[in-house]
Parts: sequence; C-alpha cells; structure tokens
Amino acid sequence: MKLTSLSELASLLPESERKTIPANEKKSHDGKGKSLKLFLDTKGRKGKAVTIISGLQHNPATMEELAKTLKQQCGAGGTVKNGDIELQGDQRERAAEILRAVNYVVKII
Repeated sequence: MKLTSLSELASLLPESERKTIPANEKKSHDGKGKSLKLFLDTKGRKGKAVTIISGLQHNPATMEELAKTLKQQCGAGGTVKNGDIELQGDQRERAAEILRAVNYVVKII
C-alpha cells in the first residue's frame, strides 16, 4: 500500500501514538518587555555588514527558534553566536519591527 498523505499515515498508527495539536494552539514567543540592543557590525567580516541583536537571556532552543523566525521574516541568513543573534546585512529596521511585535523593547544603536 502506498501512502499519499500524512492523514493516511496517521490512520495506520495506533491511537496511543497519535499526537494531535489543536489548530488554534499556536506556539508564540513573548518578550515580556525585556530590553534588547540592535546594532550593525562590520569588524572582522571583510567589510560585510551584520546586524547583531544582543541582550537576550534565553535558553539555546528559544534563541534558535527566535533566530529562525527573524531569518525567515527578514529574508536573510544568520546564526546564534555567544548569546547574540547575527543576521546577514543591514536588517535593523525589519528586526526591530518583528521584535517589537513579540513584546520586546528595542534600542537601535
């Protein structure tokens, strides 16, 4: 039998192994009014600009999730290094809007 959708796969699993997440329950991040700093850096990068978001006090999994969201919304690459999020290019305004939307206080330097 060839499966053509995930629903068909779910129908084959026993009831105890099925995981259902309600459609209205969506994971979202809340900054809780914490203060962040955004700045542009080019040092040690051969003149390439990188937007750095510092001041985050989260566990690594939350940092990765927030970085992933920022990269998708800004349309840029990036990484998490030394407790900061780095986004390729000058993404200060876009990143500030996104972070304010999830309840952070953002200061652009």
